Amino acid sequence: MVRQNRFYYYFCGMTLQILLLLAGLALLIAGAEWLVSGASSLARKFKISDLTIGLTVVAFGTSAPELVVNLFASATDHQDIFFGNILGSNNFNLFIILGLAGVLLPLKVQVSTVWKEIPMSFAALVIFYIMVHIPSPNGGMMLGRIDGFILLGLFGLFQYYIYRQIKEYTPPEAEHKPTGPLFKMIAFIILGLAGLVLGGKLVLENAVQIAKALGVSEKVIGLTIIAAGTSLPELATSVVAAFRKNADIAVGNIVGSNIFNLLLIGGVVSTVSPIRYNPIFDIDFYILAAGTVVLFINLIAWKKHRLDRWEAALLLTFYVGYTIYLISKQG
Repeated sequence: MVRQNRFYYYFCGMTLQILLLLAGLALLIAGAEWLVSGASSLARKFKISDLTIGLTVVAFGTSAPELVVNLFASATDHQDIFFGNILGSNNFNLFIILGLAGVLLPLKVQVSTVWKEIPMSFAALVIFYIMVHIPSPNGGMMLGRIDGFILLGLFGLFQYYIYRQIKEYTPPEAEHKPTGPLFKMIAFIILGLAGLVLGGKLVLENAVQIAKALGVSEKVIGLTIIAAGTSLPELATSVVAAFRKNADIAVGNIVGSNIFNLLLIGGVVSTVSPIRYNPIFDIDFYILAAGTVVLFINLIAWKKHRLDRWEAALLLTFYVGYTIYLISKQG
């Protein structure tokens, strides 16, 4: 009888967590639709490119779950979750989200994205890698407060670059479309961000509980469940943008989010509390670096500046295989 009661409560608890996870997914999809709609209209109204919106407001809004989770992970001394979330989220963005968006719609990428934003994301990764591998005065490897201030300074430079892009941008005639009232656009963006953050929180919390109930290690949770959970806003936003044939927001959201994760989130969290680095994450650094380089080479090949479906499918296939390997190793 006692065993039956335990099974009953376990089953009910698991069912509730699955239902909450599904509710979170629904919120993410709705929030992404509102955000892309509001951001695109706002871009047209103020003659700002969709790429710029993707690299700023959309990237910041969809990176909010990573910021919250990593602040909590740092405060509660879960160092592996921090690095697993940062690297796992960026890999998920690059391989899974960009892969899915590219399968749905061959992505024609702007020249500035190929030659400027993608190299910037690679440079941010290299700087982050060097920082965590420099031995700290107390021994071991760590992302310290000084590193955090440097990362935030670099993030400020990236924002200045975006500001210059906005000032220099001249929208094509195709973008001069009638737009609705300003308050409606802002309302859509706010509702979209709220839906993304709340949906991401629901998905994340319940996915972690389900994973723990199934006995998955903390490292694997950080690199897979939490990384995927906090990247679901980017997934929903980029997939919706691809369906709407808005490649600039789909790609700008991914590149912008990866830069935000490394420079802004890494900077804020390490400034609040230094974070010890575990070399077991080196492989994830290498995968992210290799994926970024391969993406860059594919985009400049034959000067096409486009991610075709077969290339996107390769990104997806590789990372699914890596995730299966990671889970099979169990930390």
